[in-house]
Amino acid sequence: MKQFACGSVIPGCQAVFLAEEEDELLREIAAHARDDHGIDEITPDLVASVREHIANVSG
Repeated sequence: MKQFACGSVIPGCQAVFLAEEEDELLREIAAHARDDHGIDEITPDLVASVREHIANVSG
């Protein structure tokens, strides 16, 4: 199981995402970035920053 806390990249955001696979997690994060933060362009630097903060969790 993969977990990402948006606040680790966007200070103050409380959203946390869980998914079995990284690709699924990245899709959820991209939708959140667009819908809640107004980020329409997902840059390679943003993807790299997000990937640095994805954790493996048991569950």
